[in-house]
Amino acid sequence: MTKAEREAFLAEVHIGVLAVDESGRGPCTLPIWYLVDGGEVVISVGETSLKARLLAAAGRATMTIQTETAPYKYVSIEGPVSIGPLALDRLELATRYLGEELGQYYVDNTPSEGSVEVRLRPEHWRTHDYAKGL
Repeated sequence: MTKAEREAFLAEVHIGVLAVDESGRGPCTLPIWYLVDGGEVVISVGETSLKARLLAAAGRATMTIQTETAPYKYVSIEGPVSIGPLALDRLELATRYLGEELGQYYVDNTPSEGSVEVRLRPEHWRTHDYAKGL
């Protein structure tokens, strides 16, 4: 994929799969909602969650975003992560995945206290669009 194709794909609604090293085991992989902000992938996690602890320990992660139907496409991003106070727009994130009504319900009924923001800064990309060349 070109950079423009990759950016357009990431702007679409897909579930990401976050992978982070878990010492003594295989990588921990978890589905996650995401936003893209200034070229970084932004997610929200519980401050004391396994995801947050592993991300803090590893300092890096990989995230793969893919289509669920043929012809398949995927984008895989790897790079360092930073963890800080939750600043992302929770309503924008929830609405992206649930629509307006359910997104608002989610935000109204899910506390943000205890959540942190994780930013994945892409250093390495892997992409493929299987529709090309068909």
